Amino acid sequence: MGIAATRIFAFTLASNNGLLRALQTHCHICAGFDPRTPPLPTPELKKYEAIWDTGATSSVVTQKVVDECGLVPIGRTIVQGVSGEETSPTYLVNIILPNNVGFPNIRVTRGKITDAVDILIGMDLITKGDFTITNKANKTVFSFRMPSQYHVDYVKQIHSSAIPGHGPGKRKKGRRR
Repeated sequence: MGIAATRIFAFTLASNNGLLRALQTHCHICAGFDPRTPPLPTPELKKYEAIWDTGATSSVVTQKVVDECGLVPIGRTIVQGVSGEETSPTYLVNIILPNNVGFPNIRVTRGKITDAVDILIGMDLITKGDFTITNKANKTVFSFRMPSQYHVDYVKQIHSSAIPGHGPGKRKKGRRR
């Protein structure tokens, strides 16, 4: 028996010109359920704009998502935001990212985000894959893939540079004076 190949799912968001000040994509969401034993009828997936936030430990949905998806609270949690601490209801949702990877029964908190966004993707989902942002030539490129493939280490890349004379402890070849 051979080893089954792992499918890799990825998406990339690139600015047309200039640096992005926010990482915003679409995603689909519905009330949480186990996809192996879906309820009948299966909850309808709805498309929303999402912002990716590495400063948020957990994902957040707005009241609009709660209402449109018919989410039922499963508990309450204390949320620390920019305007202070508050108690907010939590819900279970299924989320499908732009790379068509779905996450069943993700615990989210209801909160306020921005006018143009209804979902905040936090570190609870970001840490499930590889997340990179580059800004070469004044153009932002954001990419996400699952499952994680390898570690990116810029310091290690610099120190193992193939550029002659630029690695650690190396001197440029040339005449001595």
